[in-house]
Amino acid sequence: MSLYAVTVEKLIEEFRKMPGIGYKSAQRLAFYVLGLSKSKAENLVNVINEAKEKIGYCKVCCNLTDSDPCSICADNSRDKSIICVVESPTDVVALEKTREYRGLYHILHGVISPMDGIKPDDLKIRELILRLSDNTVKEVIIATNPNIEGEATATYLARLINPMGVKVTRIAKGVPVGGDIEYTDEITLVKSLENRVEM
Repeated sequence: MSLYAVTVEKLIEEFRKMPGIGYKSAQRLAFYVLGLSKSKAENLVNVINEAKEKIGYCKVCCNLTDSDPCSICADNSRDKSIICVVESPTDVVALEKTREYRGLYHILHGVISPMDGIKPDDLKIRELILRLSDNTVKEVIIATNPNIEGEATATYLARLINPMGVKVTRIAKGVPVGGDIEYTDEITLVKSLENRVEM
């Protein structure tokens, strides 16, 4: 028997589907939303709907954007000979905060993970390979997280890209093993970029 009304339980369950949200956090979020005034709740719904309608993938780097191409790909001052490959849009934000990297990005939207049923075809790898076909790119920096899935994805990409004559480097291990790029401090990220190694 549930302690909450069916609608409240449904709301809690929807919040539990979000990454990193357990039952207690989902409960807090549900009761926060229920405590909002009707106008504030409607505003939240409208913002979510607007984001779903206006945000899409950049046709170049696959980042989430409301303009196509995104502001980074459209920036002519960026070094178009280097692409930094990351797992998610939040990794781009973390690297941009360092103000050290001036190349372009490519967002995979995940990593290869057989245990989770994620195969190479489920990622934006095909789009990356297409970007390398015109010989503009001279180096690909692989900046996937230093965990088992990130390392497997980095190795897979290196094997695909090396025969194309493009230099493939991996960010140095300044980022802790098992850590996520989006939670790493700027100094560690700068050192990781400076000390990247060829694969």
